[in-house]
Amino acid sequence: MVRRLLDENGIDASAVTGTGLGGRITRTDVLAVIDERRAGGGPAPVSAGTRRPPSPGTTPTAAPAAAPAGAGWAGTDEVIPFTNIRRRTAEHMVRSKATSPHTLVVVEADYENVERTRRAQGGAFRQEEGFSLTYLPFVVRATVESLREWPRLNASVGEDSLIVHHRANLGIAVDLDHEGLIVPVIPRAEELTLRGVARRIRELADRARNKKLSADDISGGTFSITNAGPFGTFMTSPIINQPQVAILSTDGVKRRPIVVVQDDGTEAIAIHSMGLLCLAWDHRAVDGAYAAAFVARVAELLATHDWAAEL
Repeated sequence: MVRRLLDENGIDASAVTGTGLGGRITRTDVLAVIDERRAGGGPAPVSAGTRRPPSPGTTPTAAPAAAPAGAGWAGTDEVIPFTNIRRRTAEHMVRSKATSPHTLVVVEADYENVERTRRAQGGAFRQEEGFSLTYLPFVVRATVESLREWPRLNASVGEDSLIVHHRANLGIAVDLDHEGLIVPVIPRAEELTLRGVARRIRELADRARNKKLSADDISGGTFSITNAGPFGTFMTSPIINQPQVAILSTDGVKRRPIVVVQDDGTEAIAIHSMGLLCLAWDHRAVDGAYAAAFVARVAELLATHDWAAEL
């Protein structure tokens, strides 16, 4: 892989200082040289449609036929060096997987109670706040309340110990135009109402996408939530944001028929808004029953809490 990266970018191995074991050149070393060349106006990496001489010992191949106009497939492979944020994200995710024994628990949530609140007060909320009331603030509020009862998931692993945090500093993953993720933090989320949470999520997301976050905005998180639901996902298995011990993923909410129990105890078919809540958790911190009870409580609050009172 390293040799290929050197060849494709026209880099002489003797010009690269190796930082690996015994002075071995690593992929990161090559990418650093590519970044330096870009910054200093040096040769750009190979792009689609550009061909370099084959590496020694390889067999040349014929150039592919031209793709039809407007097609997304054209030319040879394109080498896209990782940006700084992409590289740091990758390193963080690999380190997390190597550190924590990840386990996943999934609970189905009935959002019909949330949906009624959004239908009844969503219009007024948008007029007053200037943005829509989404599902995410409800999930954040339900999560914070559940962490009061199941605090060992609002924690980090120390030296042969679990450090339980008694403030809910909620990290909310924000996508940066598909180029990377950043996780700004809502400090002391336990002190906010539903409306307050919605405002903070909107503010942090806007500042993240406009690159106006400070170091304090992305530090001190104790629990994280990632929301792929707007893309209609069914179920997501997220990676824990170290040194935290759990991260909750909220997936797509869809209308579908379910069985409901009526006041007189009989069952009926109803159309409700349903979605999955997926918790990835560190098995060093807690066991399955604890994690499952926490997610079940989040789902219960979404289905039963008086959300209108917080708006």
